[in-house]
Amino acid sequence: MFTALVVRQPDASPACNFENWAETQLPDHPILIKVAFSSLNYKDALATTGRGKVLRSFPIIPGIDLAGTVVESSDTHFKPGENVLLCGGGLGEDFCGGFAQFARVPAKPLIHLPKNMSLDESMAAGTAGFTAMLAVLALQDAGVSPDMGRVIVSGASGGLGSIAVAILARLGYAVTAISGRAEHSAYLKQLGATEILPRQEFLEAAKPLEQQRWAGAIDTVGNQLLAKLLSQINYGGAVASCGLAGGHELPTTVMPFILRGIKLLGINSTYAPPGLRQRAWQQLAATLDSSFWKSISLTISFREIPAYAKKLLAGEIRGRVSADINTENYE
Repeated sequence: MFTALVVRQPDASPACNFENWAETQLPDHPILIKVAFSSLNYKDALATTGRGKVLRSFPIIPGIDLAGTVVESSDTHFKPGENVLLCGGGLGEDFCGGFAQFARVPAKPLIHLPKNMSLDESMAAGTAGFTAMLAVLALQDAGVSPDMGRVIVSGASGGLGSIAVAILARLGYAVTAISGRAEHSAYLKQLGATEILPRQEFLEAAKPLEQQRWAGAIDTVGNQLLAKLLSQINYGGAVASCGLAGGHELPTTVMPFILRGIKLLGINSTYAPPGLRQRAWQQLAATLDSSFWKSISLTISFREIPAYAKKLLAGEIRGRVSADINTENYE
């Protein structure tokens, strides 16, 4: 028996509680993992509070990220005793996830923990760090290099945005950060941003083409802000789109793509293929060190997840939250 945070749906109203589960209640996947750490993401907060329709079936254990140690495996790529991590791939949405002391997972989205990264550091990164790294790799693969000009990051105060700022800065890019919170300016400069712009500047209706300002962009907002960025990207530049906090609409024209030859790159970390997953995590571990992860993350106990989910949705969290699954009262 082990402890799990379980979402049920009595009378069509999701309810989330800690329960004792048996291994036989987990899905029939080939790899059993003793979970050490998980992380709290926006999707997880929606799932645990019942405020978003992100879960596919009930009852289910949420938690789209986990890091831990293999206990049993019928897949030859993973052996008992190996440290592994999984972000996305249906974890915590399609099948039981990381908010439990044990999890059974498929082999395809699972990867070995990078040698120079600890289990807790990997969950300080979590889906946010993984997605940020995928976005940076997409810009690099599209030809956006540091010598081409400034790169701009929207939603820079959030987990994904702040990690993207830090990665870009450490790779030699000149980074501009967009934030709706002036009080976070010092924090963003500490991460490596050399210019902070207010979000309000990018919320007015965009012209089809505006003055070229940015070699590339990582956007976590979508909607009007993304349209504004597209109109300002330099000839041959690119935008990696990895969020829709501002809405799923995109009020723009084809002119930036045709007349300036820019690229709009969609980033989906959930179903990234194994080779890309391993590449992104190895690069992430090589770029950001232990001191960075400590500076942007807060570690909470397993039992604190529901309370912090509410704080996350209320906008009271800066940076990342990881959960120590085997510590009841973390200090």
